[in-house]
Amino acid sequence: MDTKLGKGIALFAAGLVGAQVILDLVDGSEFLLRPPGAQGEDDFLARCIRCGKCLESCPYAAIHMAAWTAGSAAGTPLIDARGQACRLCEDFPCVKACPTGALRDIDARQDVRMGTAVIDDELCIAIKSGIRCEVCYRSCPLIDQAITVEFRPREGDETHVIFAPVIDKDQCVGCGLCVERCVVSDPAVAVRIEQSQGMPSKEME
Repeated sequence: MDTKLGKGIALFAAGLVGAQVILDLVDGSEFLLRPPGAQGEDDFLARCIRCGKCLESCPYAAIHMAAWTAGSAAGTPLIDARGQACRLCEDFPCVKACPTGALRDIDARQDVRMGTAVIDDELCIAIKSGIRCEVCYRSCPLIDQAITVEFRPREGDETHVIFAPVIDKDQCVGCGLCVERCVVSDPAVAVRIEQSQGMPSKEME
């Protein structure tokens, strides 16, 4: 093999390794929205074998595999809430399909701890502009538990009120349906995920 070519290949390979190391450091995998039953990112990554069975079992095609750019999380299942959120199936086929227990301990919707929805008041048209919009409220599978509507006075208007959506962080399971359905192009709601999300203590920010 030509010496220059050999050195070039070696440098290219080293570059790939270096790039992967960087991705592993900054991939932010602890902030990926995982399917129901994940018990914290460290536990999940230790158990998940990237078999794709949860993906195959999802009737709504809401589960996808993380791309290679996700570093150490590449090939693991995740949910893009804006594209297709979790529907919180009552029988949780994704949990049942998991062969390693990476997804586990879910008997009811209230057991799920994927994350916590957070509303940006500056983007929410109901709060900022006073436009009556209950889309996130109406789409929530735990309506009047995880999300409620709070009636707030409108400044300078004694006739109308603001229909402000309010998240109960102790009841919200982070399915992301409110994110998917938000009518604002830059969603006014997002799912906050903590590294320990899903652990039995269910401690949430």
